[in-house]
Amino acid sequence: MIGASCLNGLKRLVSCFPTFLKKQRPMQKARHKKQQGLREIAARISSSLARGAYLNNVEVGASERPRKVRYISATEHDEHIQHEIDEDVAPLKRDEIIKRAVQSFSMHDKYRVNEFEAIAKQLKQFFGLDFEVDHSAALLNPDAPGAHSPENLQLLLKVHNGKKNNKNWPRFSLDEQRAYIEAAIQLQSLVSSRFDIEMENKVLDSLLARLKEVS
Repeated sequence: MIGASCLNGLKRLVSCFPTFLKKQRPMQKARHKKQQGLREIAARISSSLARGAYLNNVEVGASERPRKVRYISATEHDEHIQHEIDEDVAPLKRDEIIKRAVQSFSMHDKYRVNEFEAIAKQLKQFFGLDFEVDHSAALLNPDAPGAHSPENLQLLLKVHNGKKNNKNWPRFSLDEQRAYIEAAIQLQSLVSSRFDIEMENKVLDSLLARLKEVS
């Protein structure tokens, strides 16, 4: 619901809905107080938006309440639709790129990629950390897409990989990758007892040794 603090912004917003306002003006004129009339209009617009009205004319922010609503042009609407389509098909494109690349892998390439994936899973299993196998040069980067190959892989925490998205980052050196993993585990050790996680240095040493062999 749009509150009184948003009345100035509301005046700009409602100007985008002349038909709606035309119907509401008699009601507003009947009000003794202008502010009360604006609140009533705000309530009706908010209710209409909640039911999905004006989908082609407005953009509702994804932030927590109060959510911001702004008018969008037909061009912006078409761009949003295309962006949503691209997001939907991106996993299919990514899977197809990986599938084609794997077909040309040597046995050693397959082993190296499988090791990256296994190490990521075992960091989760033994240390409770969500590591993912990331392509340092993203497969779907629009300007310089990377390849699915062992030389393009690194381990990133899920939260960092999500922020990286389709950006290209310089690949970690072996020392940088080791320091990154050790820093994450050191931070995790501060709360490990609360999550019933037993930190085992021998396991970490073994995983880092395996990572060195395939990086």
